[in-house]
Amino acid sequence: MNATIPDQGRWLQSVVRGYFAYHAVPTNYRALAAFRYHVAILWRRVLCRRSQKAHMSWDRMRRIVDAWLPLPRILHPWPNQRFAVKHPR
Repeated sequence: MNATIPDQGRWLQSVVRGYFAYHAVPTNYRALAAFRYHVAILWRRVLCRRSQKAHMSWDRMRRIVDAWLPLPRILHPWPNQRFAVKHPR
């Protein structure tokens, strides 16, 4: 990926946000956090490969990840709350 870090960050942000929008159900927080963590590892690997001499430290990578990738949070309610619809009949 030869794009700049902000361009990559915007794209990965949309990918992670879309994944969270679909999979952010109750009791799935650990899987969401693991997905974000693994995206950060792969992103760091890509950034380290851009140069023969450059090395991305974890401190710098943590700042980049915190700036661009959203934190996991549960977006959907429990099924008993989601399907508890009362019709005025």
